[in-house]
Amino acid sequence: MSSLRILSRSLLVGGLTAALLAPGAGARAEPTPAELTRQIEQNSTKLERVVESWNRLNEGIKANQAAVAKLTARIGPLEQQVAQGRADVGRYAVTAYKTGGLGTAEVLLQTADRDELLVRLSTLDQLARDRDRQVAGLGATQRQLLDQKTRLEATLARQAAQSRELATGRKKIEADLSRLYELRRRAYGSATEKPAAKPVAAPKTKTPAASGRAGTAVRYAYGALGKPYRWGEDGPGGYDCSGLTSAAWRAAGKSLPHNTAMQWNVVAHIRRAELRPGDLVFYRSLGHVALYVGDGKVIHAPTFGRNVEIRDVDLMPPYGYGRVR
Repeated sequence: MSSLRILSRSLLVGGLTAALLAPGAGARAEPTPAELTRQIEQNSTKLERVVESWNRLNEGIKANQAAVAKLTARIGPLEQQVAQGRADVGRYAVTAYKTGGLGTAEVLLQTADRDELLVRLSTLDQLARDRDRQVAGLGATQRQLLDQKTRLEATLARQAAQSRELATGRKKIEADLSRLYELRRRAYGSATEKPAAKPVAAPKTKTPAASGRAGTAVRYAYGALGKPYRWGEDGPGGYDCSGLTSAAWRAAGKSLPHNTAMQWNVVAHIRRAELRPGDLVFYRSLGHVALYVGDGKVIHAPTFGRNVEIRDVDLMPPYGYGRVR
């Protein structure tokens, strides 16, 4: 089953949230704030999985676009090689005719010196071999060009189909978010947290010093505190969980894919005792990721309607730990 179909099926979360917002039957009591909080957390977790599926698909599309660019860059030179090969064959034909390509019988009749005859025959034979190689090379180049074009067209077709399905998927996610925000409004009186007017200052608790690239990533994460959760984004105005970690390490000169599971696949897996600032902490069976900043704390983009925050590393049971290589 393709990731797109998995993504579409995951979007059935909307049915769950819609049921929560439907008018109650008879004298059914309204959910308590505690019940709404639990429902919000459950649906946020499910929707975050959908977002991470979308992020994975988007990473695939970016890879396809890069492949398309490389293929396009190669097609021009290949076409030039084909044209040059044809021109070379044409020049050989003219040259061979002018230098004696009139047939062995005429050469024998016109040449009295046997050694000269052998030289001319050898030259003609070599020219013929060269011509055969040129023709073979031309054919190989043409086949290579056609193969490159075929792969390019197939990549473009897949990309177009993925883009159409992504557009549909995005609308469904946004509809689910609207329902989720309504749950938050009913529970807390506000659909979303208000973004901080300015970056939240680092806590007074002393954190281990982090130098080098890891230090840059940690400082970036501190600068993102208080900014809103925005699905599919990697800053600077907002972040989802893997968007924050990829942006922090991008600022440090390292490229991480914008997807939690893909980040897990590219980092070095370490033990908890080895954690140091800049490492990644993974949660929810690779459905969530945070940046470790030292002193038992992580910074993460929590979920819909909330802002980037600093929390204890055990904000939920960790799945594993990773170090950017």
